[in-house]
Amino acid sequence: MEIREPEPDEAERIREVIDSSMTTSFRLSPGQIDGITDDQFGDDAVADKIDDGDTLLHVVETGDELESTVIAGFVEGRLEDEWGEVNWLFVDPEHRGKGIGTELYETASETLRNRGAEHVCATVLEANTEGHQFVERFGLEHNGDRRIEVAGESLVKYVYADADVDVALPTESRADGEDAQTDEFPETETVDGTLTATDGDETLYIAREEEESGTAASFFVTYEDEDHTEQYGYYCANCGSLDVSMDNMERLECSDCGNAHAERSKESYDDSHL
Repeated sequence: MEIREPEPDEAERIREVIDSSMTTSFRLSPGQIDGITDDQFGDDAVADKIDDGDTLLHVVETGDELESTVIAGFVEGRLEDEWGEVNWLFVDPEHRGKGIGTELYETASETLRNRGAEHVCATVLEANTEGHQFVERFGLEHNGDRRIEVAGESLVKYVYADADVDVALPTESRADGEDAQTDEFPETETVDGTLTATDGDETLYIAREEEESGTAASFFVTYEDEDHTEQYGYYCANCGSLDVSMDNMERLECSDCGNAHAERSKESYDDSHL
């Protein structure tokens, strides 16, 4: 395989790889996948990223004597202050199991460090059913979440970094769209650092660390007790409602505003997949 920088006229093939990868491994609707690929990887977007000195793009070509080479994977990274961030990585499902994902990640990380990054982190969409376990193989740990806006969709990204790095993580890279916004929690109150909501006369405790993505805003698990042992239900951060239902397919939906979420797949992960 050969890893190199892409040319602007290869944007269409890059989108094909991304679309195929997301269709196979992401818990997103076809419309959401189309929105992300068009917004982030359209012809103009790819050309702009190639020209941006702070953005890193690599593709991997694979082939042999019996077939022409083809782009089988793609990675995007970005320099943010002292951080290098690997924020998108895709491998065509037809070419998985060959170590392409590992080569792309390690090459991107090394290149970011060579360009001046003191630390490297990776971000993975919450809806990615396989990417979380993949980055953990490199010793990274889930360090926080951030919400991003892409093509009108509110999505959650998990941030992974080395456990022993005590440096503020970078904000969401500009290449992903709008800067990350501070989450707001309507209809809540913070008492002694604990976020609470009320349902009638009952006080409920919101677990900020137990977040699920939604089409409009995140959902958070609620508990009846401050120790978070007795789960009550879910809180919708879009409107502040506690009237959130879950169907037999584990899909969440807010009855008040229509904010919705589908549970991430529980499928097992094969370490050699990427």
